[in-house]
Amino acid sequence: MKKVLCSLALLSALPVFAKADTTSSHLERVLQKGSLNVCTTGDYKPYTFLKENGEYEGIDIAMAQSLAASLDVKVNWVPVTWKSLPDEMSAGHCDIAMGGISVTLKRQQKAWFANVLDQDGKIPLVRCENVRQYQTIEQLNRPSVRLIEPEGGTNEAFVHSHLPKGTLTLSDNVTIFQKLLDKKADVMITDASEALYQQKHYPKLCAVNPKKPLQYGEKAYMLPRDDVSWKMYVDQWLHLSKATGDYQKIVSQWLGVKN
Repeated sequence: MKKVLCSLALLSALPVFAKADTTSSHLERVLQKGSLNVCTTGDYKPYTFLKENGEYEGIDIAMAQSLAASLDVKVNWVPVTWKSLPDEMSAGHCDIAMGGISVTLKRQQKAWFANVLDQDGKIPLVRCENVRQYQTIEQLNRPSVRLIEPEGGTNEAFVHSHLPKGTLTLSDNVTIFQKLLDKKADVMITDASEALYQQKHYPKLCAVNPKKPLQYGEKAYMLPRDDVSWKMYVDQWLHLSKATGDYQKIVSQWLGVKN
C-alpha cells in the first residue's frame, strides 16, 4: 500500500502537459476562417494608402495580398491609426499589421515583429530653399522651427524626445506635404523612405541627408505576441519573397529603385 501511495505522490508531482491547442495559433485561425485581418493606416505612401474609391495601394498592400495568396485566403482590411495600432493588435483585431511600421521597443512590449524588411531612419523633409537651415538637431530644436507630424507614430515620438524646443503641430499624414508647401509649417521629421518618395511628387520639397539619418530605424510587419507558429510562417514567407525577388519587384514599382 505504501508503494502505491508513493507512486501516486510521484505522479502528482510531475508537470502536466496539456494537449496543444492548434487553433490558438493565428495560422490555424486564418486558414479556418478563410481570411487574413490586415491592420493598416492607409496614410503612409509608398507603403499604404487608402484611395478615394475605397481601395488600398502601396508596397505593403501588395505584400499583404501576396501573404494572403500563399494561404489561399482573402484579405480583410482593418483601418487603424498610428495611435491606436498597438491597442488594436493587443485586442486581437489584427492577424498582422502592415504599412511602413517602424520597429520600436515600446511597440515590442505589446506585439511581436516579423523579420526586418529594411533599414530606415528619421530625416527632415523641408522646402528645398531651406535645406541648409535644417541639417542638424541643433538647427531643428528651436522654438522658431514649426514642426508638423501625424499623431501617435514614431515621427511624433522623435520630435518629443529629440526636438522638445520646436513648435509642434499635429496633422493627418495626407495633407502635411501641401501644408509644408503652403508655409504653414517648416519641417516634417519622417523616415527617409517616405521623404524620398514624397519629394518625387512634390518637387519643391527636399529630403535632407537621406543617407545620414538623425536616428537609425528598421521596418517590419507587426504580429500578435506569443504566437510562434504564426511568426515562423510569416518569416518563411517573407524570406522566400526576398529570395525569389518578388519583394524587390514590388518595391521597385513604387520607389523606382532596386533594393
